[in-house]
Amino acid sequence: MRITGVKAELVAVSLAKPFVISLGVIDSADIVFVKIETDEGLTGYGEGSAPAFVSGETSESILAAVELAKPILLGASPFAIAEIHRALDAVMVRNGSAKCAIDLALYDLMAKSADLPLYAYLGGTVNRVETDMTIGIGEPAAMAATAAELTAAGYRELKIKAGSDEEQDREAIRLIRAAAPSAHLKVDANQGWTVASALRMLAYYAQFSVGALEQPLPYWDIDGMAEVRARSTIPIMADESCFTPQDASRIVRARAADTINIKLMKCGGIFRALEINAIAEAANVTTMLGCMLESRLAIAAGAHLVAARRNFVFADLDSFRDFDDSAQIKSAFDFELPDIVLSQTPGIGVELAF
Repeated sequence: MRITGVKAELVAVSLAKPFVISLGVIDSADIVFVKIETDEGLTGYGEGSAPAFVSGETSESILAAVELAKPILLGASPFAIAEIHRALDAVMVRNGSAKCAIDLALYDLMAKSADLPLYAYLGGTVNRVETDMTIGIGEPAAMAATAAELTAAGYRELKIKAGSDEEQDREAIRLIRAAAPSAHLKVDANQGWTVASALRMLAYYAQFSVGALEQPLPYWDIDGMAEVRARSTIPIMADESCFTPQDASRIVRARAADTINIKLMKCGGIFRALEINAIAEAANVTTMLGCMLESRLAIAAGAHLVAARRNFVFADLDSFRDFDDSAQIKSAFDFELPDIVLSQTPGIGVELAF
């Protein structure tokens, strides 16, 4: 099987309401869909989507990167994914979302060729993945009301955005815990704190049974993360600090995190995500599979990966709930709250109106 065609298309989607984190306000997303065609009539689909303030990418850069990748892809076998990633790395640094769009399409093709759903192609046996739901920064009472609604609906895992204002963060967690007494809570500061402020907040959060604190410090401060982790009774999770397998290696060597949040759009897709997960697992560090503002295509791909590797102890795959892309995407998965139930269709289980 050889690749005969590569196409990319930009789709702009609006969120039902603005999503606020410490790094900024998000009210829309630009998604680049990629279609890879082969000489055997199989077609693979992928997706690239990432906020520029996290990855440095834009929709224009993703489209340009896919064009740059075409000479590498055309004529190649989809199964030569390791060599394709090496070739992509040789012509472009980072560009994780663009590489992810290509990577997902290749994995879609490989699983389709094997006539297996992707989770089974990757070695998994279970097609259900529980996801959390994220609560963006807002008025503490409104955040608590959202937490109550989500737990009443059936969510057991909640991720709470923080990092902009300490007093507001304190009030929010107090009200959220009262509103959702049985929920497992994770807090994500999105790089919003210093070592000193992180330690203050951790001491406060401890009384509310917070289960994890995600990326309290700037992405580059691995030493600071290690100090916070050493002095914390709450597990520390790295997110923006980990884009590549090399980042993961530095984090585990520094003992800077108990868990690493792997995102397909950061690392370049499933191939590199598997490498990061293997590094983490070998060091007794667990992983979470997170997301940017991604459609059902990338969310399904992430869920397939989680279903195939036990080291993923959390799934933060909730962005598809923020916007309606059903006109563009057909048959990705069912959602039996709080579980994503993956399709038994070969591949990722997605068809695009492309």
